[in-house]
Formats: sequence, C-alpha cells, structure tokens
Amino acid sequence: MTNSYTYFTALRETISKLPCAEIDRVVDLLADTFDRGRAVYVFGNGGSAALASHFACDLAKGTINGNPKRFRVLALTDNIPLMTAWANDSSYEDIFAEQLKNFVRPRDIALAISGSGNSPNVLKALTVARSAGATTVGLTGFRGGKMKSLCDHCVVIPCDNMQMIEDLHVAAAHALFTCLCHRLHERAAICA
Repeated sequence: MTNSYTYFTALRETISKLPCAEIDRVVDLLADTFDRGRAVYVFGNGGSAALASHFACDLAKGTINGNPKRFRVLALTDNIPLMTAWANDSSYEDIFAEQLKNFVRPRDIALAISGSGNSPNVLKALTVARSAGATTVGLTGFRGGKMKSLCDHCVVIPCDNMQMIEDLHVAAAHALFTCLCHRLHERAAICA
C-alpha cells in the first residue's frame, strides 16, 4: 500500500542523490549570463511550461530589488497566440524553435524543462539554440532522455516517478534562483 509517508520517504531518498554540483554550475552560467547582459529563454510542456513561466518570473522580478540592471529572461511558454499559431500553421514541434529563431544569440542560455527529456518540441528548440551558439541547459528526469546529449549542462533528477521529478524540478529552480540571488546580493545587495 502506498501512502503519503511512502511518497515522502522516496522523495527524501531522491533528494539525497540530486546532482548539486551540476546545479551549482548552472548558477555560475546564469550569473555570467546576467553579467554579460545576455538572455535566458525557458520552455517546456505541461507542468514544465508552468515552471518555465514561474522561473522566468523569479529571474525577471526577484533579482531586481533596487538594481538598475535587469535579468533578460523570456518564457517561451507565455505567448499562447504565437504558440498556437505555430502549432496550427506548421507543427507543434515548432512552437519553441520558431520563437527562438527570432531572438537567440551566441552565449544566451536556452533552458529546457522536460520530465522525460524526450519532448520533440523541446529537442527541436535545443537544436536551434545550439546552432545559434547559445548555451543549452536541461532540467529533466529518468536518465535524461534524448535531451541530455543536446545540453551543455543537464540537471537530471535521478528518479522514475514523474510527480517526484516535477517536485524536484521546482526545488531545483528555486535552488538556482536562491543561489543566484545570494551571489548577486554579495556583489550588489540586490536580492532580498
């Protein structure tokens, strides 16, 4: 029988196996991207789309606190008319890739979120980002899926349970944000 204790016990065991060193490397990348005035593009489907919007909000708003310099971040999940236009007129696989083609530049970050690591539209966007010279970052689960080989840095939640993967994607995004804010605060006292 599965109960909440069983779930949280398994979640705690997964937390003990998180790739914290890789998460810290992504913090370094985000700090460098901020320093250089480069952009971050975040995208994913379903719960990952919700997290993409949430993470973009955290970076765009949460890193200000009086600092005139702003994080250049865009969640490709937030323009519903544009996503549905690409899906209808071209293919659902194009909804992120075609948006990236308008904006992505060398040394920007394309941050893909996919529990399975195998979403075709996410993979296509990562390919576009790499072709443009952007740094590709993944947040995934299971064993990384096809996404892992397309990412310069990939945080793989070592778990086969999608709900736990999604729980820990949120935790990883909050860890990225918190560590980044701490780093920026040390330099300029901008995050609370």
